[in-house]
Amino acid sequence: MDSDRAYDVLVERLGYEGSSRLRLILEDMMTSDQAVMAAALPGTPREVAEKTGFDLDRTTAELDELFFMGVVFPKGDFHKREYFRFARNMGQFFESAMARTQRDPERDSHFYKLWHDFSMNEHYPRLAERFNSDPVPFQRIVPAYKAIKDLDGVLPCENYPEILKAQKRISTVPCACRYMETSVGHACRIHDEKAHNVCLQFGRGAEYTVVSGSGRELPLDEALALSDRIEEDGLLHMMFNTSAMTGFNTSCNCCDDCCMIPVPMKMAGYSVEKAWAKSRYVAYTLPDECNGCQTCIDRCPFDAIEMGKVDGSKKLKAVLDPEKCFGCGVCVVGCEAGALKMKVVRPPDHIPAPSGR
Repeated sequence: MDSDRAYDVLVERLGYEGSSRLRLILEDMMTSDQAVMAAALPGTPREVAEKTGFDLDRTTAELDELFFMGVVFPKGDFHKREYFRFARNMGQFFESAMARTQRDPERDSHFYKLWHDFSMNEHYPRLAERFNSDPVPFQRIVPAYKAIKDLDGVLPCENYPEILKAQKRISTVPCACRYMETSVGHACRIHDEKAHNVCLQFGRGAEYTVVSGSGRELPLDEALALSDRIEEDGLLHMMFNTSAMTGFNTSCNCCDDCCMIPVPMKMAGYSVEKAWAKSRYVAYTLPDECNGCQTCIDRCPFDAIEMGKVDGSKKLKAVLDPEKCFGCGVCVVGCEAGALKMKVVRPPDHIPAPSGR
């Protein structure tokens, strides 16, 4: 297979046949010979060498380089790397290519700008249609623990520290979305990703990031401290929409101005509720405690709070719309006056049980 055809084959495997934008990304990430090798996957280095005619030692070295770039993935042991495959879908490639400590949004701005162009024009519109058509949101909001820690009846699957404690291995990588947005001058308004990487990986996902060098392993105490920082910054804990405590590789900590769910949904004019399930909680206000600082308005990512006169008060107070509230607790954590609290409004079965149970 010649290199020109190899790039096209890889574009097709990622589900974007004919995309010149995605091809530019692949050309930026790998040489023409590497593209031929990647297109010959899955297989062992020896099998790829036999298919392509390249020397075995060179093939082994090139596939290793592609592994450390987030292009190809070993089956089985990440250290031995005896059998490789190309990225299984665009979701995996999006994250593995961009969410890497080896990358820098300023130094690698050309690379991230290629991704931004592809995402805005091809990937994100497709994501929005998929999210909007899903019968059940595929992610759910886990409320900020500081907002619910004093309440009775908190479930383990909505207790973020307990979720972290349930994991055998934890690592952190840069948020691909924030790095991509930073490269085009749209730095996150609430979080500095270069200062603190907050995309958490668990289990085999964590192992991959540590071995490939794309992330850093976190001991539990550091993970718990990072969770506190995430809540203080006003980011949203995200998990897959199930009550399972393990069995998943990723927990995003999202914002509304960068992340690959709210941005596509807003672009398409769809409700983010189609992709993000609300928590079992809703925030409410204590007007007598509110000093009118408006911090909650700045922190709420769902436009659920506005200022208004309550019970004839002369001063404007925070007024919360429970229909718009997603129960994230971000406003509660940020309210120094203690004028916002959380309460349960949905039953435990609001969170779906793991499939197959």
